[in-house]
Amino acid sequence: MADQKQTSLFNSILKAGFVAGTIDITCAFIHFYISTGKNPMVILPYIASAVFGKEAFTGGNLFVVYGLLFHYAIAFGWTILFFYLYPRIAFLRKNIFLTASLYGLFVWVMMNRVVVPMTTITQKGFDLKNAIIACLILIVAIGFPLSFFAKRFYRNK
Repeated sequence: MADQKQTSLFNSILKAGFVAGTIDITCAFIHFYISTGKNPMVILPYIASAVFGKEAFTGGNLFVVYGLLFHYAIAFGWTILFFYLYPRIAFLRKNIFLTASLYGLFVWVMMNRVVVPMTTITQKGFDLKNAIIACLILIVAIGFPLSFFAKRFYRNK
């Protein structure tokens, strides 16, 4: 029975992480294209540049793949953390909208103020409009799917 529960948790995390990661990168592509008119695929080498630096922008399709892998690894990291916290913090189970909003904001703060500054990514100055858009994307793309999947998984436990 414990193996079945672990498999079920693994499957829920896998689905939630894949859905959240896919919605997040899709929103990022759409926002980038609308705001710049440029090919949104440049986002993936940008993500890869966190590890590989400026080489990621001149290295071709391999760095696109690395960027996509890193993106999903990050999405799954946030998913695992959420599934860990959800049964342990009671208020997360009270209101899906509040939970999604708080987690999306938390992810934005951690990524932009902790994680990205520790990488080799070239950072631009703070832009309030872009920060608000990024927060809204994370609320919709990360917060809501994870809240939905976790609520569905844990309500039967």
